[in-house]
Amino acid sequence: MNHNSKIYVAGHLGLVGSALWKNLQSKGYMNLLGRSISELDLMDPRAVNAFFEKEKPEYVILAAAKVGGIVANNTYRGQFIYENLMIQNNVIHAAYL
Repeated sequence: MNHNSKIYVAGHLGLVGSALWKNLQSKGYMNLLGRSISELDLMDPRAVNAFFEKEKPEYVILAAAKVGGIVANNTYRGQFIYENLMIQNNVIHAAYL
């Protein structure tokens, strides 16, 4: 990747995403894009498509996910996998277009 490439890190505020963000910065990548959930709901396909249309990232790192603690993960298994698949599919589709 070129150090000037526009890189979108979905989930840049989470545990994995923030580590990736810091690693990219430490390697000289400064054109990083990140959006909080209040700025961009990745489960909303229209919002995701609009973001990709406007920003046109060259690379996408998908570290965003719906997560919970042990109890939440056991209680809401179906909901979590559904929402994570929605996030994944929306981001991949928008990146593909």
